[in-house]
Amino acid sequence: MKRSTDPRHQARILVLQELFSKYFKKGDIQTENISIKELLELNEMTDYDKELYKKILDGVIEKQEEIDTLIQKYAPQWPIEQMKLVDLQILRMAIYEGFVGMITPPKVAIDEAIEVAKDFGGEINSKFVNGVLGAIYEQQKEDNNKDKKENEG
Repeated sequence: MKRSTDPRHQARILVLQELFSKYFKKGDIQTENISIKELLELNEMTDYDKELYKKILDGVIEKQEEIDTLIQKYAPQWPIEQMKLVDLQILRMAIYEGFVGMITPPKVAIDEAIEVAKDFGGEINSKFVNGVLGAIYEQQKEDNNKDKKENEG
């Protein structure tokens, strides 16, 4: 069982919070993004995986268009602009981490995303996140099996 003090888990929480603050619309008020130092204080964290944090944060921002295309393909009933912001950011993170950037195995990225969704959204949020990521995972597995058969034949 993952511990909430695991530095990799902590890094994912910090990325979520930073992305959430970056994309949260506050009307016409221009506010600065919250700093990592402030996030650490708010979360009462002392340690996190700095490398993982940077890879996911930079990757999500850099590959957002590609990631959002996948989200739209696998959650067509939910336009991105209608998704809950927390769910959207969790999906972006997990898709980058497990499928686009391939930082961790897809199943690990999915499991982490579900845990973070439970913590920051609830049971319904985690089921939605699981459904979208599960569909991407199954399609990827199917594509890999087709590739394997074509290469063998």
